[in-house]
Amino acid sequence: MQRFPNFLPPLSNPVVVVLLIVGLLQVALAQNSSPGQDATHPGDVTTEPSRIAAQSPAGSSEQKITPPANSSALVIGPGDEVEITVYGTPDLSGKTRVSADGNISMPLIDYVRIAGLSSSEAEAAIAAKLRENNILNDPHVSVYVKEYNSSGISVAGEVTRPGVYSALGPHRLFDILQTAGGLSERASGSVTISHKGNEENPATVELSKDPAEMARSNVELHPGDTVFAAKAAMVYVLGEVMKPGGYILNSTGAVTLLQVMAAAGGPTHSAAVGRARMLRRTPSGLQELPVPLKALLRGKTADIPVLAEDILFVPSSRTKAFITASSMVASTTATAAIYHVF
Repeated sequence: MQRFPNFLPPLSNPVVVVLLIVGLLQVALAQNSSPGQDATHPGDVTTEPSRIAAQSPAGSSEQKITPPANSSALVIGPGDEVEITVYGTPDLSGKTRVSADGNISMPLIDYVRIAGLSSSEAEAAIAAKLRENNILNDPHVSVYVKEYNSSGISVAGEVTRPGVYSALGPHRLFDILQTAGGLSERASGSVTISHKGNEENPATVELSKDPAEMARSNVELHPGDTVFAAKAAMVYVLGEVMKPGGYILNSTGAVTLLQVMAAAGGPTHSAAVGRARMLRRTPSGLQELPVPLKALLRGKTADIPVLAEDILFVPSSRTKAFITASSMVASTTATAAIYHVF
């Protein structure tokens, strides 16, 4: 019998047995490791979810991103007129107006709610509806708001044309006042601005003729703001004076009767200054007060301060005594010209 040489060391040696066992364990561990496994750094594990999320479809509900709120952005509201264009599909395009509940009606997809959305957000909502109803796989939608009725700037008070004006484009206070025809002759020059969502904290702007002050007063306005031009404090001088009419008080309101008479040009030759009367509005109604106008004009008595909405009536010497100041004033205050005391 042919004998093969024995290369194995005798197993009776303990050191040899230990070395053999260690070698077998190393071989087993090498076989258990997968050859196709990626060799990644420990830090790469945290980046995998972000890569997977970035590869997810744009229309996935998990990937919706809510844009940050912007109070000054124009949003669509009920009553606004919009023009919708679906490129390549003229049958789905057209003009419509947002209903009172904030929806628009489109062919094949019924109603879409776009109130409270910007133009770009409305485009995304309509495109999602087209995909949801299997109308178009990859729709390209454009929404153009032709007329903002719900997000305009309201102008009220002492302006020539009060109303709601479009907030398209950047607007400042003077732009809106000019669009409204400017301040009326009864305006005080004080304007109150109430910002949408913060109506309880209105801001007051005093309009000045100084160029530097005017630049600071020309504040920016936003959609939904309300501009109110306050009425000036006035006194009326009617009857036998050279310039009867309404007189706007100065900013402090500290005006006296002689100052008003001087602004009105004084009494006429036919004035009965001894029978002048002052009509003053009180909580109990219109009160008629005697005025020592004759003594005032001669400097024999102290001057009298006037209050806002006071009416000084100087009758004619030819007017019969039984015609009261109240009846004469009622027919003349509505057509009185407006002047400034200073």
